Amino acid sequence: MKRKMQTALSLMLALVFVFVTACGNSNNESGTGSGTTNEATNSTNEGAAAEPITIRVASGDNNANWDDMQSDVGKAIQEKTGITIKQEFPVGGTDSDMFALMVASDDYPDLVMPKGSAGKLVDAGAMIDLRPLIEEHAPNLKKIYGEYFNRLRWSEDDDAIYMLPQDGVGQTYFEAGGGFQLQHQVLEAAGYPEIKTVQDYEAAIKAYIEKNPKTADGQPTIGMSLNGGEWQILISVTNPAFYATGAPDDGEFYVNQETHEAIMHYQRPEEREYFRWLNHMNDIGLLDKESFVQKYDQYKAKVASGRVLGLIDQNWDYADAENALKAEGKFNATYARFPVTLNDTFQDHSFQGTGYLSGYGIGITKNAKDPVRLIKFLDYLASDEGQVLVNWGIEGKHYNIEGGKRVIPADVQAQKSNDNNTFKKTTGIGNYLLSARYGDGVKDPSGNYYTTTFPEQIQTAYSEQDKKTLAKYNAKTYRDLWPADDAFPERKYGAAWTLPFETGSQANVIFQKTQDIMKKRIPEAILAKPADFDKIYDAFLKDLEDAGVAKLNAEFTKMVQDRVALWSK
Repeated sequence: MKRKMQTALSLMLALVFVFVTACGNSNNESGTGSGTTNEATNSTNEGAAAEPITIRVASGDNNANWDDMQSDVGKAIQEKTGITIKQEFPVGGTDSDMFALMVASDDYPDLVMPKGSAGKLVDAGAMIDLRPLIEEHAPNLKKIYGEYFNRLRWSEDDDAIYMLPQDGVGQTYFEAGGGFQLQHQVLEAAGYPEIKTVQDYEAAIKAYIEKNPKTADGQPTIGMSLNGGEWQILISVTNPAFYATGAPDDGEFYVNQETHEAIMHYQRPEEREYFRWLNHMNDIGLLDKESFVQKYDQYKAKVASGRVLGLIDQNWDYADAENALKAEGKFNATYARFPVTLNDTFQDHSFQGTGYLSGYGIGITKNAKDPVRLIKFLDYLASDEGQVLVNWGIEGKHYNIEGGKRVIPADVQAQKSNDNNTFKKTTGIGNYLLSARYGDGVKDPSGNYYTTTFPEQIQTAYSEQDKKTLAKYNAKTYRDLWPADDAFPERKYGAAWTLPFETGSQANVIFQKTQDIMKKRIPEAILAKPADFDKIYDAFLKDLEDAGVAKLNAEFTKMVQDRVALWSK
């Protein structure tokens, strides 16, 4: 693995990809009033604010609501730690491109959140081992990870900790954000029918669009739109294929839960039938013809117009558009969510247990000037005080203490529920989940939840239309519609999507080829005439075979089985 490239190449790449940077300033507003400040928190930040510093943080995920530390929470963090974050996002390329540029130029920010590029940075020698820093300076980090601390090690052969996973520890899933979405008005018009299979889903859309071919604004009604024009094809088109056919999310693979053998999930006969159903939806005119050519902004604009009856997506992917509908008072055009499967022989495995995932996270690079200061900063965010601040905000402004319980005032909750984009940017709540954190359902020493996602709060945040729809299905939250937590055995390897192929390896080269093939063949199969579907899908499977998918499956099987062995110790 080359760690450096010629200066000329670095300069050329720098012209292609630029980083968006933002820098905030200090303010003297602070305090969380959580009553949970502990000795570890105090020692972490003693005297820190006396020496203000600015740090660079590169994130693989764009955040349109990043507040430049101008928000209430951002300013409080500045005062508590003396640290100003200058955040950088990928622009003009992907997150992978951004981190590849760093490796090519051998120039790194202080902190990185590299998503699937962590291995690339580790191979380049860019990341420092956090284990000794944690042992000496970060009691709150050790407390959060607790029994799962061993899962942070990089590999069987490398005991170093390069990344601090950002998934919530002790997570309980009180809410469901995925599945198949239908507008409330569609359900109401159909008399709130059972929505369990793709046939149920299709029938509700078909009945509504026959009576309402155009919206009140005179625009054509769209039965269902998929966000398949960019990388979200994985989220909106291909991932639902395994959910609808009784498999959990293991990325691009299906893992046998008994043998831990893996195959690329498109090779499952069940998924072929799911894509055949999408082909059918296209054939009868219920699928948006632009599903595989539209850009993300175009997709969101359609959803925000209120004319898309059904989605197959994750809430975080269409939330901006739904918030726009809420802001206009068009709650009937917002969405209910259901665990829809290909037929009634399958169950949606969205919530099959993983244990704690040592997946995507944040790390300190070799270019950081003060790693001790940075680990103390991350430790503060992981403290009880820091967790309340980043999740709840400022006491007296974003929440109150009533009878010993944290309560979000009605006006604050209304803004959070109906205009979350503005809420997040002005308050900063949710923008600073940078470090280790407790998951939903975990309580702090005061007996309050660390996060604001728990059943009573979820129900408070629902619109009246959500509550009405859920009542029709004898549910209090959308999560109630999914199988119970204990319906399936816990996966011994966590989730296979957290296992990246080694940068530059033969397996990684084959994997990239399979992704290119998938992005061509899946849309082609869905948009084809039904009589041509099998011919195209057979060609898809042959293309995968020719690309070396058998070798890829064997390599991934080994990776999964090695993870099982590592975590069983």
